[in-house]
Amino acid sequence: MVNKHYIHPFKEPMLSLSNAPHNGGLFKANGFFFMHVHKNYSGNYKEDCLNFEKQNGLRDFVGFMTAVDIPKVLAHAKSGRVEAYVTAGITNPAIAGDEPPPWKPGTINIAIIIHKGLTVGALANAIMTATEAKTYTLLKLGHNATGTTSDGIGVFAYEGREEWAGTATKLGISIGGAVRKALEESIRKWEKIKN
Repeated sequence: MVNKHYIHPFKEPMLSLSNAPHNGGLFKANGFFFMHVHKNYSGNYKEDCLNFEKQNGLRDFVGFMTAVDIPKVLAHAKSGRVEAYVTAGITNPAIAGDEPPPWKPGTINIAIIIHKGLTVGALANAIMTATEAKTYTLLKLGHNATGTTSDGIGVFAYEGREEWAGTATKLGISIGGAVRKALEESIRKWEKIKN
């Protein structure tokens, strides 16, 4: 944790698939960060993330942004060979397929580290499983939403041959379990500080 931010370096580079604003897509990552921004942030996110990386002596990190108080809501959970790091702010809940409500700052960021060797297809499968776990957790906790309008998700694993990470696999069960546990903890923390 660096002040209001969270930086997580890896011991060795990992293959990443994400929708992160910094180094999103398919990328070889040395780590990831959750960068805190002001709730009315309207800056140049590409420039700001690049500057954040340089200022903190990082290189080839995947970067997520959030206006939530990261130290107060960050949650971590492990299940099998999977770790999930989550920050949750749910001031702009949305349901996929419905017209979103007027925009407010609020983001669920999920970073999943899988200590196994996966194919790119399995990384995509892992994102699907994690997203299903996120939606289930929101509904279970009484939020009528599938997510927020600005959610970020990233999966990090070693390059390898494991092809599946869906809900019927041991890996998928671990992904779902880690995401559900970390997200529930983060939401409960957020609910205590949201007002």
